[in-house]
Amino acid sequence: MKYPNKLGIYNIYGGKFLPELLQPILNSLYKIYIIIIKKKFFKIELIKYYNLFIGRPTSVYYCKNISNILKGGKIFLKREDLNFTGAHKINNSIGQIIISKILKKKRIICETGAGMHGVATTTACCLFNLESIIYMGENDYKRQNINVKKIKLLGGKIFLIYKGNLKEAMNESIKDWCNNIKNTYYVLGTASGPHPYPLIVRDLQSIIGYEIFQQINFNFYKKKYLLACVGGGSNCLGFFFPYINSNYNLIAIESGGVSKNETSSSINFGSVGILHGSNSFILQDKYGNIKKTHSISAGLDYPGIGPEISFYFYKNRVFFIPIFNNEVLYIFKLFSKIEGIIPAFETAHSIFLSFKLSKFLNRKDLILINMSGRGDKDL
Repeated sequence: MKYPNKLGIYNIYGGKFLPELLQPILNSLYKIYIIIIKKKFFKIELIKYYNLFIGRPTSVYYCKNISNILKGGKIFLKREDLNFTGAHKINNSIGQIIISKILKKKRIICETGAGMHGVATTTACCLFNLESIIYMGENDYKRQNINVKKIKLLGGKIFLIYKGNLKEAMNESIKDWCNNIKNTYYVLGTASGPHPYPLIVRDLQSIIGYEIFQQINFNFYKKKYLLACVGGGSNCLGFFFPYINSNYNLIAIESGGVSKNETSSSINFGSVGILHGSNSFILQDKYGNIKKTHSISAGLDYPGIGPEISFYFYKNRVFFIPIFNNEVLYIFKLFSKIEGIIPAFETAHSIFLSFKLSKFLNRKDLILINMSGRGDKDL
């Protein structure tokens, strides 16, 4: 791809709009990363941990019960919930921790919303004997408390942000990074933020999409629909990226929240602006102030979306549809009972859309959902 350029720009999206103090670090990280990613030793190390520690490749599962009931397109799940720690986040955490070891950084910080990135990063830090500091909003701390307990059990230190969510956790992570540049590496968990993080996260998560080439013969199906929920964009982009140049239908599902005024749907209800170091679609008022977000899902409760996925929306390559809280809760219960799989609230957004979409398809059509995580945390 010709995108991004050296400044991390996807057309008008992206960039690195952060304090001057961090610019040399970001520049250095980019230069080192584009060398490391091509090295054989890094690939071998990454594949070793993907296979032996995480448990990749994850399976593609045919939802026979649901598909037979709906009598429409065949519904499949890419089972990222079967990864060790229970979500796709570990793909990125392991990769970035290996990079931090190469850079000789011994103190690791990260932000987390649903807690899955916090658990994954703390787990990777345990593996490589590194200190881990996790920033988490108070609202998410309460509703995702099982992941809080896991982080503490693994030895991670949690810093609580009063009345905060994922946005505030990211704010504090960046502040910490500014104050501890010499010994600290920031493991950003989503495909948002300043360049080169969206690029790094995309590359590490794209293992999801590439594995599917060996698991499904797409030639058997007439119409192909790939569905993924989207907050910042790591799960969505990792799933879609290998298929950007295909003719498959790529649909990203945002969290509609309760209504237009209480939502986390940055594409459908937002506009272009700068948040956390990059230019992309965000939820803001007419003065540029970031709006409060709302979602039943902590992982999607973020007022922005990554620059690359914003670019694909601009190019009409990825379509965005909001799904609302009541729809998520309904499908969370129904799908668990019928299919025997408890999905994360994040994934339940995609599953609900697959039900609606299936009505217009037949058995020769394919709906493939990226099941980003399991629902234990949401019980």
